[in-house]
Amino acid sequence: MDRQKGIAYCGLVCAVCSKNNDCVGCRDDGCKDKEWCKNLRCCREKNLNGCWECSEFPCSGSMLDNIRIRAFARFAGKYGPEFLLDCLLRNEEAGIEYHYPGQLNGDYDVPETEEGIFDLLLNGRPVK
Repeated sequence: MDRQKGIAYCGLVCAVCSKNNDCVGCRDDGCKDKEWCKNLRCCREKNLNGCWECSEFPCSGSMLDNIRIRAFARFAGKYGPEFLLDCLLRNEEAGIEYHYPGQLNGDYDVPETEEGIFDLLLNGRPVK
């Protein structure tokens, strides 16, 4: 985990992303596709730290349409982004995978509800 990369405005966790090792995270303009990102543009326009601070959360037609990303944003709003990173690190050390090797999905994509993702974050139960 590269904690310095943090959490994207939408709730995607740049700190554990395996898509691009050279990326510094969307907050530091590392994301190559940031021009199309509704969440990044909206949060910057509203001067928000993340979608979880928005009174209109969750919006549709954005990264929040993904249940994992929406659950992570909701979790950051409830417990704080640093606690989200703490949970992800603890779970990573216990063998729970954010991304399976060569894929953009992982153990957090298995639960079918936001509550299931919260449970995995909080209790670190492997879902395999």
